[in-house]
Amino acid sequence: MGRRLILILGGARSGKSTYAEQWAAEHGQNVLYVATAQALDTEMTQRIARHRAQRPPGWVTLEAPLETGTAIRAAMTDGGVYDTVLLDCVTLLTSNILLSLPESPDQEQVNRAVLREVESLLDAYRASNATWLIVSNEVGMGVVPPTKLGRLYRDALGRANQQIAGAADEVILMIAGLPWLLKPPGSSHERAD
Repeated sequence: MGRRLILILGGARSGKSTYAEQWAAEHGQNVLYVATAQALDTEMTQRIARHRAQRPPGWVTLEAPLETGTAIRAAMTDGGVYDTVLLDCVTLLTSNILLSLPESPDQEQVNRAVLREVESLLDAYRASNATWLIVSNEVGMGVVPPTKLGRLYRDALGRANQQIAGAADEVILMIAGLPWLLKPPGSSHERAD
């Protein structure tokens, strides 16, 4: 199969995680599922348990809500031989990073922290021979968030998505459960700021 990076974007309930999981189940032999969600309340704990139960039993799950790139590299060098890495999702990873920063960060601090993590993820990808499926929300199609925290988040996630899309071999936008190929394999689409 060889090394390849596929970014799967979409809104909430667009089918992006389902698409990524189906792709990994059909094409992957040894799958590392990287979860960035944190069980901070009862509803999220139940949601995480449901997601775990739905995954194929042979998949290895790595819970890495922060320093995700470092955690993946460690898992892959500590004897883990994976041909597929499924990271779900950059959306929650960005939220985790934002909430881990000191109170009242500015946009530059948030961008630096998030883009540093994205670069760590891309370094881990480049050091591997696996196909990577990275799931993220597209949050730039709605209204401007009314709060500063919402705007910091939206802007940082948008920049993260652009950085990953620029490095990706393929980018798919999910709408109502249907994949729309934005960047086909072998294309030379450049990232615009």
